[in-house]
Amino acid sequence: MVYTLSSVILLIAVGIPKLSAFPRRYLIWGGLLFAAYEMCLSLSIGFADSGTQAIEVSMVNYLWPSMTLLLTVITSKQTLRPLIFVGMTVCLIGVSKVLGGENGLSLHHMAVNIGSNPLSYGLAFAGAIIWSIYCVLTKKIAKGCNGITLFFILTAAALWLQFAFTENQAFNFTPQLLIELSLVSCAMGLGYAAWNTGILYGNVTVLATASYFTPVLSAFFAAQLLGENLDISFWLGTLLVSAGSLMCWWATRTH
Repeated sequence: MVYTLSSVILLIAVGIPKLSAFPRRYLIWGGLLFAAYEMCLSLSIGFADSGTQAIEVSMVNYLWPSMTLLLTVITSKQTLRPLIFVGMTVCLIGVSKVLGGENGLSLHHMAVNIGSNPLSYGLAFAGAIIWSIYCVLTKKIAKGCNGITLFFILTAAALWLQFAFTENQAFNFTPQLLIELSLVSCAMGLGYAAWNTGILYGNVTVLATASYFTPVLSAFFAAQLLGENLDISFWLGTLLVSAGSLMCWWATRTH
């Protein structure tokens, strides 16, 4: 429902996409990568066993900024400075602290956490990789075309197809749910439209920089909404993810 309503909002705000104007490679690869990422992200959160696990899963997904920077450096044939690997390591340590729960940086408890729901955590990690590839590839093959409306429609169709072949409870709409659905759909649709425009016409490394502190803000708002109490280890982990991403960005700066 979120992706369906977001598609309607994008059709109104951005307009009906003219397929003939889009490069075929962008339509195929961009559409597949976008839909695959969104399905990984939404299903990883949907399959989470609790509110806390849903927040942890979202933190795994936030490995994408540093992955995007690494791919950008590789594909643009820039010098791979040692600091970028330090930043990646710090990000991984941060995610490990998050996944370790109240036990902090513990490989054993991290393994237990992942083992309790490998599908959810695996989808989140796969999504981080897919999204970094999408960001870098879009810049190179889109040729200024913004297919976000079409990609949202494709994602909505894929999720409805997945919904049709699984056992689900009946819909139970309430006024509060409809308000939340509308707000989330507006935020997602217009947010992704702005992000895609930034990828096409801006600097990917700068965009990734703007996203570095998103994990902290996202975790904060999610905790408030879901009524979850996150311990100090979690917040240290989110700060390490942001710090590691900043190191990756610093390593890609041209002097």
